Amino acid sequence: MAPTSVFPVLESILPRVSKPVQYVGGEGNSQVKPWESAAVRWALLYPDAYEVGLPNQGVQILYEVLNEREDALAERCYSVWPDLEQLMREAGVPAFTVDAHRPIGAFDVLGVSISTELGYTNMLTTLDLAGTPLHARDRDESHPVVVAGGHAAFNPEPIADFVDVAALGDGEEVVGDITDVIRDWKAQGRPGGRHELLVRLAGTPGCYVPGLYDVSYGDDGAIAAVTPLDPRVPPTVQKRTTVELDDWPYPKKPLVPLAETVHERASVEIFRGCTRGCRFCQAGMITRPVRERSLQGVGEMVDAAVRASGFDEVGLLSLSSADHSEIADITKGLADRYEGTNTSLSLPSTRVDAFNIDLANEISRNGRRSGLTFAPEGGSERIRRVINKMVSEDDLIRTCAEAFSQGWRQVKLYFMCGLPTETDEDVLEIAGMAYRVIEAGRKASGRNDIRCTISIGGFVPKPHTPFQWAAQCHPEVVDSRLRKLREAVNSNRKIGRNIGMRYHDGEPSLIEGLLARGDRRVGAVIEQVWRDGGRFDGWSEHFSYQRWVDRAAEALEPTGVDLAWFTTRERYAEEILPWDHLDSGLERDWLWEDWQEALEGREQDDCRWTPCFDCGVCPSTGTDIEVGPSGSTLLPLTVVNPTASATGSLQGPGAGD
Repeated sequence: MAPTSVFPVLESILPRVSKPVQYVGGEGNSQVKPWESAAVRWALLYPDAYEVGLPNQGVQILYEVLNEREDALAERCYSVWPDLEQLMREAGVPAFTVDAHRPIGAFDVLGVSISTELGYTNMLTTLDLAGTPLHARDRDESHPVVVAGGHAAFNPEPIADFVDVAALGDGEEVVGDITDVIRDWKAQGRPGGRHELLVRLAGTPGCYVPGLYDVSYGDDGAIAAVTPLDPRVPPTVQKRTTVELDDWPYPKKPLVPLAETVHERASVEIFRGCTRGCRFCQAGMITRPVRERSLQGVGEMVDAAVRASGFDEVGLLSLSSADHSEIADITKGLADRYEGTNTSLSLPSTRVDAFNIDLANEISRNGRRSGLTFAPEGGSERIRRVINKMVSEDDLIRTCAEAFSQGWRQVKLYFMCGLPTETDEDVLEIAGMAYRVIEAGRKASGRNDIRCTISIGGFVPKPHTPFQWAAQCHPEVVDSRLRKLREAVNSNRKIGRNIGMRYHDGEPSLIEGLLARGDRRVGAVIEQVWRDGGRFDGWSEHFSYQRWVDRAAEALEPTGVDLAWFTTRERYAEEILPWDHLDSGLERDWLWEDWQEALEGREQDDCRWTPCFDCGVCPSTGTDIEVGPSGSTLLPLTVVNPTASATGSLQGPGAGD
């Protein structure tokens, strides 16, 4: 029988919380399928606030993919703010989905999309409110299977106690495989109970079941071995890779929120993966190889999204969107198509060396010139060689100057602080770069209202990158360098007043580092922080550094390691890292060699356009780099209003050949 909706009770307490509309559901393009129609039911959790989670592309993709199956249904849930959490506990309201307000504990699967490790405490809140035991070992057949996905799932060891399965890599296909396994197990009468189900899931490509592996430690505190506990369980687990993106044109109907969210736009992923080789970038490493969506595929997705949603902005997403081999044709074709319709385009991620003013003009043709954003990441040329972010300052200044001469008035530059081998001088050069951007902009435009904003985040070493062995910079050092940088920016008021500076202090970054490179012993820290009131740790107003430090000291003391051991300590070459048995496709030896090259300040080229560097991804995953050109063009639609019901031509010449 279908579980009873909790909405009647929930509705009575919503007037007492902030932004109650975020909990009522009913968004444009949301779906509610009959409970009885599905053999397998998924609750998809984004463990952060509704305003952050609703636009998340990964959740929207899986939501549609699963709901297109006749034998499955999927509903969404987000973290509730502490004010509602307290009222839910008082009123006995369990964790619920926003689509049909069904209790999460009634679903077969709780899929958790983890974009940042600082969302771990929110995941525990949802499990507890759902009445699901926090520890996987305490669950039985009546409880949902907790499946973690997203970038953080490439090292799920800190949450190994709490999740049943970690799904590595692209999710479009693996969620279908998981659904098949659970459906068949249920249809067969649940043979062998929950343990047998988990063993079957462990045999599914891309699925890692932490509870079926034993981890032992050596006298030095490092891992001695990771051993499967069942002969049917593989010793290593390889990520899943979706090869043909054109075969997966999701989301077809973007969700249209009722409440304010961080992104009010339709988003189309134009390619996946990156071969630039930025050594700090986990996303670029674990999503290799590059797979481009075709020009025709992009055009069809944009048209479908705009028609279905009515959004007046379309974001062309990827890790570096201007690197698409047909980006000029895509932007010009879309700008032509939507000219006069108030439908604008945006490139949320752009590299200086892949950017030009023609591209910028096409992007802004139907919208406003809100500003340009670039990410040099490091202030000095030396540190940019270390991180393999070879952005020339001359190219940056030249690009900004040309943009200012064409009518732009502001630019935002992203940097990191605390990078390996970094010195005070490397950080202080950020101020000099910002000064020269302002000076070049004033000269090129003849105006004094040019602005430059520098945004700085603390560097966190991440698994499956060349920097996975690096020592993390202590917060005191990061904060000291940022104070010196602010003083340098303000030293010349005539220029400094046109430079904005936004930064995150080093303390949250250190805790993120603990969670990013931790092992199973860190799970006790997460649980104690949560029991001590830890919630929404990614939000500065809720984050407590001292709470994490104190609970880490208590939880880790019996194990012989501490917070510094997981963060500010450099790893040695032979050390078994907590994620070594999880295969992102990258050869460990290649990562180590690249780490050594970083320490020597040697950069590496983009393998998309140069001979292979033998990182290992293509042969290990059975894939290859897929880039255009496709040889087609994008024709304008025959309709003027993109939200009209009439259909227009989407195909370029030769598309039907």
